[in-house]
Amino acid sequence: MLQFSKMHGLGNDFMVVNGISQRFDVASVDLAGLANRKTGIGFDQLLLVEPPTQKNTAFKYRIFNADGSEVSQCGNGARCFAKFVKDQGLTELDDFWVETNTGRIRLSVLADEQVRVNMGVPRFEPEFVPLAVETEQARYAVVFEDKRWQFSALEIGNPHAVFEVNSIAQAPVNTLGQFLQSHELFPERVNAGFFERVSEAEINLRVFERGVGETRACGSGACAAVVAGHRLGLLSGRVQVNLSGGSLQIDYAGEGEPVFLCGPATTVYHGNLEAKL
Repeated sequence: MLQFSKMHGLGNDFMVVNGISQRFDVASVDLAGLANRKTGIGFDQLLLVEPPTQKNTAFKYRIFNADGSEVSQCGNGARCFAKFVKDQGLTELDDFWVETNTGRIRLSVLADEQVRVNMGVPRFEPEFVPLAVETEQARYAVVFEDKRWQFSALEIGNPHAVFEVNSIAQAPVNTLGQFLQSHELFPERVNAGFFERVSEAEINLRVFERGVGETRACGSGACAAVVAGHRLGLLSGRVQVNLSGGSLQIDYAGEGEPVFLCGPATTVYHGNLEAKL
């Protein structure tokens, strides 16, 4: 029997597995079947807690999309990860570092049950996104349905393309988002974010996540949108990001500085799964 928890961060939902005190072989599990919302548990991503392999880290944090692909970062998942390891008694610390496939991030469980995540320093160089262009630019362009769409590109654990739009309700989130997954510009696919500026301190956002589709919230996507807007002079250093699942607070002091994400993490239930592991 596999013990797990079902959690969500503003509706971005997860199956969270303790891979320290029980055996969990990812390669032998049908992740897409588990992610199926009619015949499985149903989730956007599976989060796996593993022992650290680096010094000065408490855990290794791994993330798998609903289609079974592994990614390097998920801000909403990081908050759930922090609450999970605290609730499961895996740590007594309120503030600790975890390792991901692209580096370390810092998780802080706050007194009001919010979780603050140091998401690290974003990268804009095309080779780090990755983006198949020769030189870095403030904005790039792609043609979709006979229209030229401008976007910002950056890496913050995952590759992100960020589009500023007049209305997120009318934005082609799913069609353009899906189109970009096979576009030659994005050799590792991309998370496509569409933000609508309310003021310099508030935006509305929708995100199409690679390997998942549109989700109710995307933490790294919220960070990417604020970073892109700040870099273009549209947003301040502290921004409220409104998603369909709720709101997040993002703090960003500027280029070369880390991005901080703060928001809730909720446990839905704990379960046991009979599976061949």
